[in-house]
Amino acid sequence: MDRQGTHTYDRINVAIDGPAGAGKSTVARLVAQKLSYIYVDTGAMYRAITWYMIREGIEPEDQNQVNQKVRDMVIELIPERDIQKVLINGEDVTPHIRSLQVSGLVSQYSKIEGVRSRLSHLQRQMALRKGVVMDGRDIGTTVLPDAEVKIFMTASVEERALRRYKELRDAESVTLQQLEHDIAQRDRLDEGREISPLRRAEDAILLDTTFMDIDQVVEAIVSHCRSHVDGERNHL
Repeated sequence: MDRQGTHTYDRINVAIDGPAGAGKSTVARLVAQKLSYIYVDTGAMYRAITWYMIREGIEPEDQNQVNQKVRDMVIELIPERDIQKVLINGEDVTPHIRSLQVSGLVSQYSKIEGVRSRLSHLQRQMALRKGVVMDGRDIGTTVLPDAEVKIFMTASVEERALRRYKELRDAESVTLQQLEHDIAQRDRLDEGREISPLRRAEDAILLDTTFMDIDQVVEAIVSHCRSHVDGERNHL
């Protein structure tokens, strides 16, 4: 038992990986709510760094400058009812990190070794006490390789583009075709990078959500988590 009197096997870490536009953040947040866990939006952390570098005029090619800024950066995640706020050095950058400009460049910054190592360290610290749902692209393979439940969420490029289009169409002028192109390109970048590429962990459950709604996806993942916890109890 831990300090709160809770059996440690009652709390597990959940890693949800998958490509851009798969709906990981929305699903991970809802799974965390269902399990009364903490949700860690790692994608928002990379997006926040990207937005900051764009504002400061630091190109991804200038890796020394990027790494220096990231080393001194204070990144905070603050959970609220329907969103997780992201602060950099005390500044709320949440409203800015979902723009098309950030989406187009986040892969360039996130492949920098200093950025990945810094954020991976912060994310592991957040998961030390268990009871965390974390989503990203390398959570099950690199950040939390010992997570008790690993999910690899995917969907067709067309479906992922449509979901992103519905999120963005009121805020930005963008075509569905452009989003399909951008997401396919993002897949190639994420899968081809040298450091922590996007790939399914060997022990991850593959969940194709192309023909599933959000409630079905959430229920499937929660069911896997509860089955794991029940299995651990039965072994005691």
